[in-house]
Amino acid sequence: MKNETLPIVGISCGDPNGIGIEVILKSLADKRILSFFTPIVFCNDKLISSQKEQLNLELNSIKININKSPVKGKVNIINVWEDDFTTTFGKPTKDSGTKSFLSLQAAVQALKNNKINLLVTAPINKNNIQSEKFKFPGHTDYLAQELDGDSLMFMICDELKIGLLTDHVALKEINRHVTKQRIEQKFSLINESLKKDFGFQKPKIAVLSIDPHAGDGGVIGKDDQDILKPVLLEIASKNNLVFGPFSSDSFFGSGQHKKYDAVLAIYHDQGLIPFKTLSFGSGVNYTAGLNKVRTSPDHGTGYDIAGKGLADSTSFKNAIFSAIEIFKSRKLFEDLNKNPLNLSNSKTGNK
Repeated sequence: MKNETLPIVGISCGDPNGIGIEVILKSLADKRILSFFTPIVFCNDKLISSQKEQLNLELNSIKININKSPVKGKVNIINVWEDDFTTTFGKPTKDSGTKSFLSLQAAVQALKNNKINLLVTAPINKNNIQSEKFKFPGHTDYLAQELDGDSLMFMICDELKIGLLTDHVALKEINRHVTKQRIEQKFSLINESLKKDFGFQKPKIAVLSIDPHAGDGGVIGKDDQDILKPVLLEIASKNNLVFGPFSSDSFFGSGQHKKYDAVLAIYHDQGLIPFKTLSFGSGVNYTAGLNKVRTSPDHGTGYDIAGKGLADSTSFKNAIFSAIEIFKSRKLFEDLNKNPLNLSNSKTGNK
């Protein structure tokens, strides 16, 4: 490990009135974790110190400048604001929304400038972060604007991966987003991510239905027959392993999801309810399809427990290590596809 170049992990603090800083500090308080990566937290050193003392945690931290290399073995902190912030745990305020955006903006800029290798974001409040510079329903859409590629909200854990055809879209608006182009695009993003980011050579992907019971032959609805099935047949004809549409009411309870490498859900709650039921507290939200790696925990700001020391940092730790594994997997995938012959020869000792 000593001779290995450690990835630099940028961390945005999320809404400081929520549990974001708490789960960050709990994750980084164990000094052993710093042997796997070098963290840079985009926040404010006084705020970090205040919450560290309140939680009675030891933190080997140092304040740095973005133009200087981070110090290995320490939690590097970059001040993205200098004024004092009055923490009001459990209450979303205009100022906490502003600070969460400043943190995110600085971290994303560092990611674009290759000052950090990957990004892990703590939870924001989608209401109080809104401003002239942030008019998005969440992280995913903002990152899609700032980074290259097409974004996909991909919920991941060891036994389950669920991608979303539509994410933060009102229920009444979903059907107009279910188009042939979008289905093909999101399937392609999942398929490519499974290969590039997770090492699957020939991914098997299940697709959930639009209507209950996949329309029951048209009795409940015809969207699955008229829209979804023809597109899936076309995708399958191009040597892709795609299956469905499956009725979501029994798909997860019966364990069918275990037969596939990933699942494409039509809308947010269709995918996230089963995902969080099966993996809550340990799952990770990954933004696939972009030229940079970004993950986050599977929970929100946790205002109800903010400031009480009760937040579980498991999902945040998993978000960090998932991002690192994806980052390494991408590098390996790129190396294999750039010059597979040379890589094979170097491993076998042939010249």
